[in-house]
Amino acid sequence: MTVTDGQRPGRRPGRRPGSADTRGEILAAARRTFAEKGFDKATVRGIARAAGVDPALVHHYFTSKEGVFVAAMELPIVPDEVIPQVLTGPREEMGERLVRFILTVTSDAEARQPLLALVRTAMTNEKAAGMIREFMTHALLLRVAEALDIPPIRMEAAFAQLFGVVLARYVLELEPLASAGVEELVALLAPAVQRYLDGSR
Repeated sequence: MTVTDGQRPGRRPGRRPGSADTRGEILAAARRTFAEKGFDKATVRGIARAAGVDPALVHHYFTSKEGVFVAAMELPIVPDEVIPQVLTGPREEMGERLVRFILTVTSDAEARQPLLALVRTAMTNEKAAGMIREFMTHALLLRVAEALDIPPIRMEAAFAQLFGVVLARYVLELEPLASAGVEELVALLAPAVQRYLDGSR
């Protein structure tokens, strides 16, 4: 990549002259950085350096490292949006909210395909598995567990159950699970997930 005016000392942060797709260049740099370093060790500053832009520009487009990751991997779940949705409301209904959210999001074929593609890659690529594990653990599961004041293993168990349902529904296509309606599955799964979230601490 050649040096542009946007990389010269003293220039204020902003889009580099001549760049038709600064956002796309940041995403490409983010994919390389996450693949090489994993989620935990990647930084906004490092992604910005790889893209040849100021870190402020990364924050402008994506707000946070989690936001860059979600956009780079085309994931349907944005932690800063999902967590308030799950936590807002009566605690005794949290299992229902969580199940309904996951099943509703993954019922959209366009939204779930990048997620399933990433999961398939992770099954045969340890670096990809580590990257996803770090993101899910630190950007989502631990944050919810801390907010609920429950042991992380309970949040991970709830997630594992829902993750297994998604795989059985859309990868293995087990029937009648694959063709069941969202509300039917919410009624079936919510009590079990709620038990994980309400268990003794």
